[in-house]
Amino acid sequence: METRYRTVKGYGETEIVIQKSRFITRVNRVSTEQEAAAFVEGISKKHWDATHNCYAYVTRGTQVQKSSDDGEPAGTAGRPILEVIRNRDLHDTVIVVTRYFGGIKLGASGLIRAYSQCAAAGIDTAGEVERILHKKMSITTDYSFVGKMEHELRTHGFDMDPPEFTDQVTWHLWVPLGEEEVVTKWVTELTNGRASITEGGTMFREREVKS
Repeated sequence: METRYRTVKGYGETEIVIQKSRFITRVNRVSTEQEAAAFVEGISKKHWDATHNCYAYVTRGTQVQKSSDDGEPAGTAGRPILEVIRNRDLHDTVIVVTRYFGGIKLGASGLIRAYSQCAAAGIDTAGEVERILHKKMSITTDYSFVGKMEHELRTHGFDMDPPEFTDQVTWHLWVPLGEEEVVTKWVTELTNGRASITEGGTMFREREVKS
């Protein structure tokens, strides 16, 4: 089972003028091929009067990769966009580059550079995140360990939900899948075996990737 992957943070849009042609790039995160196709269709309908609406997308679930030159010379638009997605190691990502021709032909190499540049700029605008599968771990202790636990939790930088304060204190940690045993050992040693540790469900948590 895949426990981590990279994708775009969300929607991003940029516009670049190259040799009088307008290139409008839109990037978005999707979950399925159907969502990606719907995103492409929506932009193509909105820009029905554009010279080209070239696109590429990669989805994680069934590992679908698809691209289209939409009338540009074969291999000069969709493939370069797809290569940028793949080189960034992104999944669940769709990019559409809309071109309004400005009267100056760019040639094959110029088109490849232009569409690659647009795809990269769009991703930079949208931002990138890494999604990591985490397991929820709940740690319950009496109040004598509050100071020590809070200090250690801050030091380790755990991803946490707000703690619960009743007759005891319960901290809810999100631990990267596979690190549960390490955390259990650490907490047991810290509390001299006086903590109650339970494991809950799993979910993907995100952290921003700096470009």
